[in-house]
Amino acid sequence: MARKLIIVTDTGIDGAFAVALALNDPDLDLIGLAATAGNVSSEQATRNVHALIGLFDAPRWPRLGAALPADYGIDAVKLHGIGGFGGVEIPCAQLHHPHPSDKLLLDLIHLNPKETTVVLMGPATTFARALDRDADLAKSIERLIVLGGSWQEPGDASAVAEFHFFCDPPAARQVLRCDAPITLLPLDATRKMLFAPTELLSLPESGSRTTQFLRHIVPQGIAGAASLFGIEGFYLQDVLGLLPLVLPEALTTKTVSVDVETQGELTRGMSVFDLRWGTDSEGNVELVTGVDVSAAKKYVQRILSSE
Repeated sequence: MARKLIIVTDTGIDGAFAVALALNDPDLDLIGLAATAGNVSSEQATRNVHALIGLFDAPRWPRLGAALPADYGIDAVKLHGIGGFGGVEIPCAQLHHPHPSDKLLLDLIHLNPKETTVVLMGPATTFARALDRDADLAKSIERLIVLGGSWQEPGDASAVAEFHFFCDPPAARQVLRCDAPITLLPLDATRKMLFAPTELLSLPESGSRTTQFLRHIVPQGIAGAASLFGIEGFYLQDVLGLLPLVLPEALTTKTVSVDVETQGELTRGMSVFDLRWGTDSEGNVELVTGVDVSAAKKYVQRILSSE
């Protein structure tokens, strides 16, 4: 039976890949797609989730959520391009009155208690606001998969902070402390998802609108990653958020305690791991420490080839 899934996304290039995979993997049932600010503004994120679903023409549309108003003082337009999709414009017919993303989470989780996994592919704000609406929400989900934080890798928003946690540190702390079963995918794991230009530009020639679009948006990502990180290729970080559901054997994990610094002048958004010997903490997350990248890449190719 397909696993019920809600994706919260700030809709950049890697987010488009993740949504395409979730829509086309028969083992996943994408019941909700909730926009959040992050890579792009709230308004652009909302437009992007509508545009993607219309473009990909899924046989069954997930319910869509509008991003909450937010200004984090930072974005990732230099990496993902204007609009989040490398400057590529997509015709979009938006819903006139979409539910806000936090309300969408509440509705779908309450309709499917203990059956739904939520994947946070953007800042934690949306899930934190849903917790504000219902403090017991964390007990109603099957699992929460969080892309955020950095264990031993340098940060990408500051010297020590990963972008999602840097955007809204109090929300990240609130989510990590919510007592849901959490799988945490830090930069140490997501930076392993480096796809070479040849791998990205030689996506299956199926002729589908999905693969044509994905091939069209990756050049901006490749150029942006070269400029910002000095790498050849692009990190499909958000794709890794699906692996705990579809390819758990490709991941190595350990139970650890982690918190988020919310006030430091130099350490805002820094993820702090308590790995001391003899600590009495039981741990609040399953931290992903290793990834079988070859298996992950084969999964991407398999699903997109069948699209």
